Amino acid sequence: MTPGARLAAAIEVLDAIDASNMAGESIIRSYFRARRYAGSKDRRAIGEKVYSIIRHRARLDWWIAGATADLAPVSRTRVLASLLLLDRESPKTVDILFDGSGHAPASADAVERDLIASLAGKPLHHDAMPEGVVNEVPEWLMPPLTQHWGQNFAHEMAAMNSSAPVDVRVNSGRVSRQQARKSLLRDDIKSENTPLSLVGLRLSEHANLDRTRAFTKGLIEVQDEGSQLIAQLCRVRPGMTVIDYCAGAGGKTLALADLMGLQGNEATAGRLIACDISAKRLARMDDRLKRAGAEAVHRIALEENEISDDFLNCADRVLVDAPCSGTGAWRRHPEARWRLTPERLAQHVVDQQTVLAESAKLVKPGGHLIYATCSILEQENENQVAWFLAGHPEFNTLPMGEIWIETIGMASPPGASRPEGLYLSPAGSGTDGFFCVVLVKDQN
Repeated sequence: MTPGARLAAAIEVLDAIDASNMAGESIIRSYFRARRYAGSKDRRAIGEKVYSIIRHRARLDWWIAGATADLAPVSRTRVLASLLLLDRESPKTVDILFDGSGHAPASADAVERDLIASLAGKPLHHDAMPEGVVNEVPEWLMPPLTQHWGQNFAHEMAAMNSSAPVDVRVNSGRVSRQQARKSLLRDDIKSENTPLSLVGLRLSEHANLDRTRAFTKGLIEVQDEGSQLIAQLCRVRPGMTVIDYCAGAGGKTLALADLMGLQGNEATAGRLIACDISAKRLARMDDRLKRAGAEAVHRIALEENEISDDFLNCADRVLVDAPCSGTGAWRRHPEARWRLTPERLAQHVVDQQTVLAESAKLVKPGGHLIYATCSILEQENENQVAWFLAGHPEFNTLPMGEIWIETIGMASPPGASRPEGLYLSPAGSGTDGFFCVVLVKDQN
């Protein structure tokens, strides 16, 4: 593909992302599946351009709005602005790239030429930019985020706006971390131990794992280190009854199965039940369970039937990885910050309260309810815990700092363990943003 054709493709992908609720990476994969002619270098260049524009969207839009009132900040104008402000291209080069030939974008019209002339030679940052624009945060989210992070706000947001590494969880029931590293190295993929998770590896660079022996043989699963840690902090053991109440596609379910020794359908390993309101999401778990040798996991689609009364007051551990805003995963899904609205956040809060109230019924006396989100918003985290405890006096919080030391064998990252729960973040722990609290049910 020519450089101009790559830019045209980036515009198409950005349009598709703006029109969809699907993850950006899924849209990019779908786009290229229908365009087999695009080579690996083309796919990489287009993907990098798309994500660069999304990560700089607020600042690009600020410049576009200031340059002309006649031009909306849409995919085409953002690509134009990115060439000048991010790539530092000259107006002459922009004209060559936007000339309509060889599948390149159409030539700039008169209004776009004014934009090009206005932005030529300008730096991306300007002292007049509002704090939200500088930090790529929707204006309505500024108050809760600045209140939460305080003086660390800019540092945390800079980390949140970076690209995420690729972490994998080693299936320790089958192989050691060292053996998994050696297996990856045979496919020319270098990795190192994750600094916090006891079963994680971090790849030195992005790589296609699908055809590696380590992946096809079920030795590893792609999973952010923070997500691995949440599963470990559940402190499950063989012989327990464990329920993953919002299992989704099963990332944490698989981690729990590994901790319980469920590979090979061992009867002594206990009972692990994965629940979700979507049967379609649960079905995505099939291949992953088979590959990991954890087919003994029982699955219940709550959209089809309520969980049986047989499970009431029976579980040693109930993990609620609650539906949430996903603000903690902005490194991986930077487009999500521009899709979130106050109305959607309010609905997440309602849904979280529903799953908390329902899942609490499954915890046996002395058992643990683990509430986790990939959110950095207090509305979805400590506020929800306070709401739950007010209506469920039979539950109490456990100190996350002590649980961390017992589980991980070292102190938690500075500032992560708080009285209200555990907070992980890209800047603080090098992981995605997560919140986790462990609630114990009274014995009586």
